[in-house]
Amino acid sequence: MNLIPRQSLGWDTVNSAYGDTIIMPCRLSVPQNLMFGKWKYEKPDGSPVFIAFRSSTKKSVQYDDVPEYKDRLSLSENYTLSISNARISDEKRFVCMLVTEDNVFEAPTIVKVFKQPSKPEIVSKAPFLETEQLKKLGDCISKDSYPDGNITWYRSGKVLQPLEGAVVIIFQKQMDPVTQLYTMTSSLEYKTTKADLHVPFTCSVTYYGPSGQKTVHSEQAVFDIYYPTEQVTIQVLPPKNAIKEGDNITLKCLGNGNPPPQEFLFYLPGQPEGIRGSNTYTLTDVRRNATGDYKCSLIDKRSMIASTAITVHYLDLSLNPSGEVTKQIGDALPVSCTISASRNATVVWMKDNVRLRSSPSFSSLHYQDAGNYVCETALQEVEGLKKRESLTLIVEGKPQIKMTKKTDPSGLSKTIICHVEGFPKPAIQWTITGSGSVINQAKESPYINGRYYSKIIISPEENVTLTCTAENQLERTVNSLNVSAISIPEHDEADEISDENREKVNDQAKLIVGIVVGLLLAALVAGVVYWLYMKKSKTASKHVNKELGNQEENKKLEENNHKTEA
Repeated sequence: MNLIPRQSLGWDTVNSAYGDTIIMPCRLSVPQNLMFGKWKYEKPDGSPVFIAFRSSTKKSVQYDDVPEYKDRLSLSENYTLSISNARISDEKRFVCMLVTEDNVFEAPTIVKVFKQPSKPEIVSKAPFLETEQLKKLGDCISKDSYPDGNITWYRSGKVLQPLEGAVVIIFQKQMDPVTQLYTMTSSLEYKTTKADLHVPFTCSVTYYGPSGQKTVHSEQAVFDIYYPTEQVTIQVLPPKNAIKEGDNITLKCLGNGNPPPQEFLFYLPGQPEGIRGSNTYTLTDVRRNATGDYKCSLIDKRSMIASTAITVHYLDLSLNPSGEVTKQIGDALPVSCTISASRNATVVWMKDNVRLRSSPSFSSLHYQDAGNYVCETALQEVEGLKKRESLTLIVEGKPQIKMTKKTDPSGLSKTIICHVEGFPKPAIQWTITGSGSVINQAKESPYINGRYYSKIIISPEENVTLTCTAENQLERTVNSLNVSAISIPEHDEADEISDENREKVNDQAKLIVGIVVGLLLAALVAGVVYWLYMKKSKTASKHVNKELGNQEENKKLEENNHKTEA
């Protein structure tokens, strides 16, 4: 059989992903007189290797004994060739051949296989970076790629370009002889600065796939940046607005380097030599003499120093006299509360838990001056700094007695009152002179400000003398009052005026005196006028009325004598 020269079409390309099935349609139209179809691939030297055969008449398929394609081929009725589990070695020039009795038709296809690399990863990372030092940051690795890809480094999302002495990038790739896949490695040496603190570094791999170029990024990596201390600061702990005597305070020295320095020198007021220790120094139970400037510095850089001023606030209070003081009524008692403090202090006086408007001072003591006095002071800006001293004042006096009596309007009884003043509280006893008997049915008022009274109600049938005896630890005082029988009228004495009403009574008395004085002056003027008028008229009738006047006077004297006898 003589065949005419074969006819061939231009090349076609099929892209396939590594591990997928490669599908290569035969780009030839099947002729009517087709005898069979075949697929082959060409070796690098151009020699053919037949791999599949299909007869158009017998409808049978045969696969050649080619080890690398054993059990991987499939040839359809339309002569489409499928190769499963695509490998890198499948990158070849395949040819579809359709043969008739008088001709051979060929259609070549180029197969391209792509393998996506693994996600890039930053490995062999430096535990830390040091400023002003070129140091390896890490390696970016991406594995199993075909074809090989490119690796790019990024700082905070921006591409890092090589820079002499600051950025050095070394790229390497290796191919696995079995899989023919590439592993790409990029090493980065980097000269860091403080600006790189907390800044993320990443890398990416760019590769070609069946659909074109793609890029895959790594996870972010953040590095600890070491840099020297440039500034030292000192703190006072716990932070307070003010420090007072008795507080515990801690000085903390900090350097702004990384890692931070752990040892410092502490300088206390008045001590030229520093105390070496960790980054803290504690002062307990501070006193006012701890006020001053405190400093700290680095061990190896003593010129790098920080300082803080500490004021220890204090408050002293001296009350004179203080404690329990006993004085006699009428005595003078100067009282002073002296304050010494680190700043202006407020002073409050209290008497029996009631705030006073001013500090107490006694030129002449009264019973109502007795009580518990407290002088309290505080520094408003210093929490918890308060002082107080107390004075318990006792005002003593021997009993003073005043007796009054009052007759009931019905005239059937009389009330006798014994007003007593003194401290300690005097005991009152009533007796009737003559019989000497003690009266136990007296009623007493409350004891207030060293005063109280006792009263009895009697209906004497004859004149009696009542005796009131008041006695305390200082003295015994006795007073008596004559009381006539209830059938004999007598003048009643006014009741004792209480302290709280005394001022009102005095004001009313002043008003009454003023009115009376005014009336007396008016009457005096009227009397003088009347006297001048009558003087002239009496002169004329003087002799006529003289005898008549004597008779009237004698008559009045006789009437008075009769009343006196009765």
